[in-house]
Amino acid sequence: MRRALLVLSLLSTPAFAGGVGFAQATGYFKKDTRPTLYQPLNLLDARDGTAWCSTTSDPLNELLTFGFTSPTKIDEVRITTGNNFNESTWGEFARAHKLVFAAGKQTHLVTLEDKRGQQLIVFDKPFTTTRLSLEIRDQFPAEDPDQPVCITDIVFVSDGKALNGQWLTTKLKYDKNVQALMGTWFAGYEGGPDRFLALHYDGTFRYSFEPYDTARAQPKSLEGKWDVQGSKLLFEVGGKKFSPTFSNDPSKKGHGEVLTFDGEVPEDLKGPFRSTP
Repeated sequence: MRRALLVLSLLSTPAFAGGVGFAQATGYFKKDTRPTLYQPLNLLDARDGTAWCSTTSDPLNELLTFGFTSPTKIDEVRITTGNNFNESTWGEFARAHKLVFAAGKQTHLVTLEDKRGQQLIVFDKPFTTTRLSLEIRDQFPAEDPDQPVCITDIVFVSDGKALNGQWLTTKLKYDKNVQALMGTWFAGYEGGPDRFLALHYDGTFRYSFEPYDTARAQPKSLEGKWDVQGSKLLFEVGGKKFSPTFSNDPSKKGHGEVLTFDGEVPEDLKGPFRSTP
């Protein structure tokens, strides 16, 4: 899917520390026919009425990614597995059984019980990160083996404080343009990026430079706001507006996009950002 155009505005106001910035998925059930029904943002609202479900009955090729608006310590998660809308949907869909959370080289295997309701998982070694990925490694089967695997909610907790919950319900409405852009864009070596531009559902963004060799280069970050206004593409710094360009990523054969910043823009943002690492 070609990404929509956007408006970016660099502001001095930082993003809210520790907020959940996005929930992204490589795919989800009925994405093309009913895109609002099982979208990944459903995982953030702590409501039984919404869920994310995998594209097919085989979730091993699925990847969920969660972004945070600044480096955030995650020491526990509260997970509601399955489609917990009601007793019928609980049995109709498969339920996640074993999950792997990962950030960089740190991983944590989570084993869930096959029961309705929230399950508390405490990490013996907390994650401190801006990006946390999740893979489903095993499932409890549905009555129909062809049905997808669902997770109703994941609440991220830092020092006893829930970072997402029902108060986000009205802010997580599906928006096609936002959904197409939201998440992380990558720059640097393919397969080993060191520059990241994360666009969050609340209209904020965070750029970060994360060098492999911190003896030679220091990490940097830049925060601001973004928006979608029809098909108009603008980038604004100090009252001056610029237009980044979009193109298909030639190395991905139509399955990736590139966002390129040129001209009088902040030096850190110059160059191309890919939609895939």
